[in-house]
Amino acid sequence: MEKRKVIYYTDELNDEFSTAVIKARKIDENYIYLYDSAFKRFTHFFWYRMIATPVAFLYTKLKFHHKCIGREKLKPFMKTGYFMYGNHTQDIADPFIPNMINFPKTNYFIVHPNNVSMPVLGKINPSLGALPLPDDIKAYRNFIKAVERRISEGHCVVIYPEAHIWPYYTKIRPFPDDSFTYPVKYNVPVFCFTNTYQKRRFSKEPKIVTYIDGPFYQNEDTPQRQRKKELRDRAYEVMTERAKNSTVEKIKYIRKDNEND
Repeated sequence: MEKRKVIYYTDELNDEFSTAVIKARKIDENYIYLYDSAFKRFTHFFWYRMIATPVAFLYTKLKFHHKCIGREKLKPFMKTGYFMYGNHTQDIADPFIPNMINFPKTNYFIVHPNNVSMPVLGKINPSLGALPLPDDIKAYRNFIKAVERRISEGHCVVIYPEAHIWPYYTKIRPFPDDSFTYPVKYNVPVFCFTNTYQKRRFSKEPKIVTYIDGPFYQNEDTPQRQRKKELRDRAYEVMTERAKNSTVEKIKYIRKDNEND
């Protein structure tokens, strides 16, 4: 259970407040992103459908009384690949919530190498859809092939553009437009989801209410180099507006420069 009440920060882009301590492995050309064997297809089905999906449902419902608003926006795209961007405020719930949002669609997650570096979960997470960011150009080629394949197969690729976990944070941190290169490259829709923390009856613990927005498309009338910024700005603006629906601030975040104001 999260016991911190106040967190002081200095850098909205780079401060990390996850309590996990993990030494990341190097993701080089030897890292295999795509497996085609029958055994690997089975392990993906087993861990993703038989284990993770029911666990995700139980965890999000029992711990957070999770509710999703706007799932109907996704229905026309159930057989279409798309990218989905969300705010990063939970270590366990964040991988689970997209499974609730997109069910029965399969999700793949662009993640930090930490997620495939843990002793046990690091071996399982690739079967759950983890696509770790590469550390060199040769690995990047393999990474891009994997992203392209998952999109072409009609799956959802989930990205947390804030990159770092800020537990229970109720605003949207500024994030760069780098990760919006992918939907521009593959010319597919963008959706965003905003997890908000709202008061729950008969409990001091907040519930999570997730708002889905989109689809957003690149503007093909603008120069290509500007399109990722335009997509980023549309997602950021709507997420910032949705975040105002939070009514509970379980952890207060204070910029160190302002702590004596």
